[in-house]
Amino acid sequence: MFQKTTFILLLLAIVSCKKAENTEKDKIKAADWLIGNWENKNPDGVLTENWEKVNDSTFSATSYFIKAEDTIHQETISLAQKGEELTYIATVKGQNNDKAVSFPATLSTDKQLVFENPKHDYPQKITYTKGANNTLTAEITGKLDGKLTTERFIMTKK
Repeated sequence: MFQKTTFILLLLAIVSCKKAENTEKDKIKAADWLIGNWENKNPDGVLTENWEKVNDSTFSATSYFIKAEDTIHQETISLAQKGEELTYIATVKGQNNDKAVSFPATLSTDKQLVFENPKHDYPQKITYTKGANNTLTAEITGKLDGKLTTERFIMTKK
């Protein structure tokens, strides 16, 4: 009887761990549509974001805004899932002493990702929305100089 009970408990533990392992990666799987090279060309310059899958729980990206031949903005991004938490981690060259800033996800669907950090100076909210015809809209929102500001970038997959 003891062996049977031990076996059942061991089997339950294994099944529970497998279920937790699969659940753990579900939120980042919903963001697979980010993977790829995205670009926004406008009269001011070219914005590019290049996303790649690092592993089952982490994506990484580089983002550049180039005007003429000058890099105006450069950042590295990590999208990581730990447990049930999906977090967008941005490091912008020349800002925040070049230290990473975390934005926990407040919404994660197969068409939209929303990340918020109300304590950050600007932006406080970052939104990615999957559009039609291989488009992606990146939006940053927050108070800038005391005024609510939104910047929107519509990118096309390359």
